[in-house]
Amino acid sequence: MSFRAHLLVVLIAALPALFVLRLVRTRAMRAKYSLLWLAVGAVLMITAIFPGLVDRASSALGISYPPAVYLMIAIVFLLMVVMHFSWELSRLEERTRTLAEEIALLRATRPDDEQVKP
Repeated sequence: MSFRAHLLVVLIAALPALFVLRLVRTRAMRAKYSLLWLAVGAVLMITAIFPGLVDRASSALGISYPPAVYLMIAIVFLLMVVMHFSWELSRLEERTRTLAEEIALLRATRPDDEQVKP
């Protein structure tokens, strides 16, 4: 790979990480969600700077087509994201149920003259 092509790959790999950092800075994305995306950016940067790592990783894993390692990493990453969001959804579902029960109890214990109709 020529130096210009290598530099282009490094720049393209850096763009998603910079975009995620911008989203965190403007508070459009929470920092805890950005960690996964920054990890992806770091992996892309490392493989862009050292392209021979993919070849060595594919050889170590017994994969004959080195770019398939990227596919494997992407699938593992997406599974991690799905598991994280499932955990977050379960946690928020439980919190919503608890809050709904607390509101129902508060409404049930108000005197009749303070009852507020929803």
